[in-house]
Amino acid sequence: MCLVVSPVVYPWLEIGVLMIDSSKAEPLWAQTADYVREHIATGDYLEGMRLPPERELCLTLNVSRVTLRKALMSLVEEGVLSASHGRGWYVATGAQAEPAAGDWPNSLESFTETAARMGLVSDSIVIDQRISPASLDEAEELAVAPGTPLLRLGRVRRLDGVPIAIDHTRLPAALIPGGDHIDFTTASLYAVLDECGTDITRSEATIEARDADEVIAGHLGIDAGRPILVMRQLSVDARDRPVLISTIEYSGDRYRLRTVFTRSKPARRYLP
Repeated sequence: MCLVVSPVVYPWLEIGVLMIDSSKAEPLWAQTADYVREHIATGDYLEGMRLPPERELCLTLNVSRVTLRKALMSLVEEGVLSASHGRGWYVATGAQAEPAAGDWPNSLESFTETAARMGLVSDSIVIDQRISPASLDEAEELAVAPGTPLLRLGRVRRLDGVPIAIDHTRLPAALIPGGDHIDFTTASLYAVLDECGTDITRSEATIEARDADEVIAGHLGIDAGRPILVMRQLSVDARDRPVLISTIEYSGDRYRLRTVFTRSKPARRYLP
């Protein structure tokens, strides 16, 4: 079986094409920083190279000089850029551009942690929070007996008030005593689990695309039929014991996952 992965082209990452979108939840300065990171990552801005003049960048990105300088200073603090008074901004020697702040990571972190990294405020609208018995399928996935009490937590996840995803999570209720009464409008599930002595170390995920139905569209504030990305996850602890299963439905235009594929060359065979 051959899996073919088609590259996705994001026009806002092309040089000279406007990428800053004021309708996004992400602040303009963070989007501007993403622009610079992308061009370093793709080799357009090389180590030691001076960035285009501020005036040119402001015109290209349609941002104010105040916004631009906030973005550039944040990159200086990260060690990605260096500033030379009166001369401009330079790609730092040995700089390693981190994934753009607008991307969800390919390392494991909670929604709340991702929001904090992006400089955004996360919260949730809780649409389901109850304890009920595990079905046969749920019991098999979570390695528990059928009928084991599960905490079912459904939330509309938001960044700066903008709905990003609908998250339905199920986990053994014993892992979070009183979990059906915790205020998850702002509380992080990962943080609560950590406080209760359970540390999630790995998640296996599958992602597929489908159309939003009326219910999902209503929660996300999009039109029914619009594309969404559905991520199904199984998260485990350090001993590889299942902790939770979740189904997360992202608005297709508000989610982007960055990953890396590597290719190992077959060993050469030498003839005697």
